[in-house]
Amino acid sequence: MTRPRRFGLSKSRLTMFEQCPKRLWLAVHRPEEGDAGEAAEARFAIGHAVGAAACALHPDGVMIAADPDLAAALAETRRLIGEGHPGPLFEATFEHDGVLVRVDVMRRADDARWHVAEVKSSTRARDYHLGDLATQVWVIEEAGITLASAAIRHVDTRFVLQREGHYAGLFADADMLAPAREAARGRPALVAAAKAVLAGEEPDIAMGDQCSDPFDCEFAGYCAQALPSGPEWPVTILPNGGGKKWASKGVTDLLDLAEKDLSAKHARVFAATRSGKPYHDRAGAKAAIAQWTFPRAWLDFETIAPALPLWVGTRPYQQVPFQFSLHLEAADGTITHHAFLQTDGQDPRRPCAEALAAMIPVEATVIAYNAGFERGVLRNLARDVPELAETMLSIEARMVDLLPITRETWYHQDQRGSWSIKAVLPTIAAGLDYDGLEVKDGGNAQAAFLEAIDPATSPERRWALNEALLAYCERDTWAMVAVARKLAGEGGLIAMLG
Repeated sequence: MTRPRRFGLSKSRLTMFEQCPKRLWLAVHRPEEGDAGEAAEARFAIGHAVGAAACALHPDGVMIAADPDLAAALAETRRLIGEGHPGPLFEATFEHDGVLVRVDVMRRADDARWHVAEVKSSTRARDYHLGDLATQVWVIEEAGITLASAAIRHVDTRFVLQREGHYAGLFADADMLAPAREAARGRPALVAAAKAVLAGEEPDIAMGDQCSDPFDCEFAGYCAQALPSGPEWPVTILPNGGGKKWASKGVTDLLDLAEKDLSAKHARVFAATRSGKPYHDRAGAKAAIAQWTFPRAWLDFETIAPALPLWVGTRPYQQVPFQFSLHLEAADGTITHHAFLQTDGQDPRRPCAEALAAMIPVEATVIAYNAGFERGVLRNLARDVPELAETMLSIEARMVDLLPITRETWYHQDQRGSWSIKAVLPTIAAGLDYDGLEVKDGGNAQAAFLEAIDPATSPERRWALNEALLAYCERDTWAMVAVARKLAGEGGLIAMLG
């Protein structure tokens, strides 16, 4: 008689199952079909760094290594607890009913009970964390351990770094033992259901909201291959969720709609898509842009918002500018480029503020794309560099936004419902895109910055990263000038920008 194959389960695998049974099945049976993407890798790296910081706060703690395998971690955990070790124990390992968990931080409350904490890089305990904690509580208590508390240990945004590398006070605990115990009552049934799925064929589950809630599924691309080919121009192109109403009525093709049934903005998208001709209110754009006095300062920031503050005086996830690109345009059309970039690892806030004060003329109109972000950076600099607060707030007060003008006066079918600068630019100026750049977006820029400030990075590599960052940020401000000139009917000047 053939014995049924057993599949080991873990906290993360049960979390996958709760999001979508098919995700768990694919992760076990066909992991090669997955594509976690850069965002998931970045999230994992942040979680690893935060977890390491949480452990470092307990220098007397013991890390339980899975060496040579998890069976050794189980045995070491039993030994330490049996010998009365007070903790903290890191990665204490328990198993019940084929489910294995490793506890981030565990310490004795008294002779009989323990505190456990699941460390998260988020700034508060979230609803989906309860499932993780419930699995741990169920396995730990079934293994004979009595708990005094079970907490989500999250990053506290009230924390301000006082000394470089000293993170005492960074974390806050949200004790969730009671709701976790309640949720743990359903774990036996959940585990049985997960085992049944793993023992069967690939589940037939349609794509839906679960593909991105609470996380983007790494198998979404694989599942999408099985979908029938949809219309070339689906109703989901309509911006601001405008396609949901029509999809709920069974309409999937944008071109099946009638222009009279749409709002003004959606009607413009519909008409440009149907005709293939861009919508362009040249007169409206020209009138709006003509109000901007010279000189014009086209400005774009790149920022880093680390979970673990890097510089004294900063908070977790605080946006800190490390770079900006500035194109100064005179009334006669002359443009000069200026830039700031700091990758020596030192706090870039004051040098950034000083560079802005030196480079932006006091009478300049300052132009950004989606200017709310740039305004926030300037306000933070005013707070953090009080000697230059008046100058930073003056720059903010003179800032105007190109994005609303673009939304109201331009739409090309290739934007597919988006007015991001990267969606608009290829429809405005062929060849002036981001494809040939090493750094192509803000996520790439943050990764390049972190690599550049790493002391282990070679001087040659740091130089290459600096060049890539400068090229990317400069492209962002060139893009704004090109878009504005096209909108205002100055297309003949765009070639100058290359």
